[in-house]
This record gives sequence, C-alpha cells and structure tokens, in this order.
Amino acid sequence: MKPPLVTLDDVSCRFVRRLDLAARLGNALGAGLREEVVRAVDGVSLAVEEGEVVGLVGESGCGKSTLGRIVAGILPPTGGSVLYRNKPRTAMSRAERKAAALAVQMIFQDPFASLNPRLRVGAAIGEGPRVHGLVPARELAGYVDDIMRRVGLDPALKRRYPHQFSGGQRQRIGIARALAVKPEFLVCDEAVAALDVSIQAQIINLFMKLRAESNLTYLFISHDLGVVRHLSDRVAIMYLGRIVEEGPSDAIFAKPNHPYTQALLAGVPRLDARKRSFEPVKGEIPSPLDPPKGCHFHPRCPHAMERCRAEPPALKAIAPGRKAACHLNEAAA
Repeated sequence: MKPPLVTLDDVSCRFVRRLDLAARLGNALGAGLREEVVRAVDGVSLAVEEGEVVGLVGESGCGKSTLGRIVAGILPPTGGSVLYRNKPRTAMSRAERKAAALAVQMIFQDPFASLNPRLRVGAAIGEGPRVHGLVPARELAGYVDDIMRRVGLDPALKRRYPHQFSGGQRQRIGIARALAVKPEFLVCDEAVAALDVSIQAQIINLFMKLRAESNLTYLFISHDLGVVRHLSDRVAIMYLGRIVEEGPSDAIFAKPNHPYTQALLAGVPRLDARKRSFEPVKGEIPSPLDPPKGCHFHPRCPHAMERCRAEPPALKAIAPGRKAACHLNEAAA
C-alpha cells in the first residue's frame, strides 16, 4: 500500500510572548509576571491519503488555520514531525525539501490580502513556475493562459491588477497561483467563507473538477459543516488545539460520537426540523493561553465526570476507520 501523502505525528505549535524589559524589571521587584504561551496546536496526529479530501472542522480559534500552515510548511511545528510520503521534512535533502514544498500549496481565506496588489495577475500566477524553473521562459505565457482557463478565468484579463476583479475571481486567481507549481496537495483555509453563496457553489464545483482532473488531495479547513459534508471523504473535528474525533464523513454526520461533535451537528438547521429551536454549543471556547486541565471540552460538556477534569483522553479507535478522544467510550465499554 502507498504511504499517506502527508502525515502529522504528535504535532504541536506554541507561540510565546517573551517578557519585555519593563516586565523583567517588574519581576526583579517581585511582580511575578510570566511569559504568555498560546497552545495553538496541541499534539495532533493525522494522516491524509493520496487523492482524498479531509475536512478539518472547529470553532474559530481552535487552531485549524495554524495546523493548515504547518501542513503547508509556512509555519514550523514546535513539537512532533510532519512527514511527506513517510519521510520527515527534517530528514530530507535540500532538493527533496524543495519538491515537498512545491507539492503542498495553500489557498487562503482572503484572496485580496494574499495577492500582491502591485503585481498583475498574470505575473502573480507565473511567478512560481518561473522562479522554480518548472516551465521554460518561452512557454510561460501560454502556460499561464492554460492555468487561467482551467480555473474559469479569461486569459485576456491577465494584465489586470487584483483590485480590478470580484471576490470570486480573486479566489480563482489564488487557486490558479497554487496550481501553477503543479502541486499534489492543496490546503484550503476557509477558501469559500468570504464569498457569496452563489459564488461559493461555483468555487466548490471548481475544487471537485480539479480533483477529478488532477487527482489532487485536499485538506479543507472550514467551519461550514454543509460544505465539509459535501466535499469531504473524511472529517477531523478540532477543539482547542486537539483532534477530538475523526472518521468517514458519512459516518460522523450520521452518528457523531464525541459530545462536541454532537453539539456542533445539533446546531445545523435542517428542513425536516422546522419547529425545532436550535442552540449553539453552551459556553465559550476557553483561552488557549490557559486551557482547562484534562479534557479541554469538559467545562462545556453535559456528560463531564471527574476523570474528564483531570485526565486528557487519548484519540483511540472506536470503530473501523473511526477515532474519538472521549472517556465516555471507555466507560460504555
């Protein structure tokens, strides 16, 4: 069997705010100030097989985007390792690291912020293949035209600047820029969240078309459960830096296991429940500066017991192809 395309092995990412001179002077006088540590990603293990779409779901602030940037190589993990085709990036040669970096590309939520406003879109799309020598210089213009057609853009517009396009067109430019370096894996960070609903549908259809044409692999980060269910083969649910449940999309949406997943899906409006009142997940997501001990979800969980407050649950298999991190599964067994 082929190894997973990308594997995360106990990956963590922490951001530390160091004490400035005033704080250090205050400590010398007994202020007792400490460095602030944000635990954005906390021991995540996840494997993405070649050709599949994995949806990553969670509330804002749970660490989804940080994890996506680690997968794309934009941020280095502070713990654990990222493997590309079963080989850690830290153990790769310079040529292998370059190939892995080009193979995994990211599409950002705000295409206007991720595009250089001073660069014409044709130059922005062609910059990657030109710099990395993927396309001969004499063929670059035709190559850029072909990429633009693939994503539904008119090549006649390639001399325009990003501000001259609509939001949906700018997202297509971002997709074209990622495709230009011939990737195998796309990390899509809320790639349709900023678009109108009708434009969202067009971009989602484009993603599905590109996957069929090029056998692309996706990590699709979103808080929109409807989009994730439509696109994903497998879903990972993230809460406060940890994966709490993972499994096939149909199975998770049909019978969620973790109380957090159950709460998320219970809040999704459905046409067959018109008279039902929908409630958000109770409470607020805790600060990653000071996460709860034990299970991170226990302050908001209606089933929390004493063990949940003291011991973090491990992500364990609960059925073929399914995992969950909940002490209730052991209690039921």
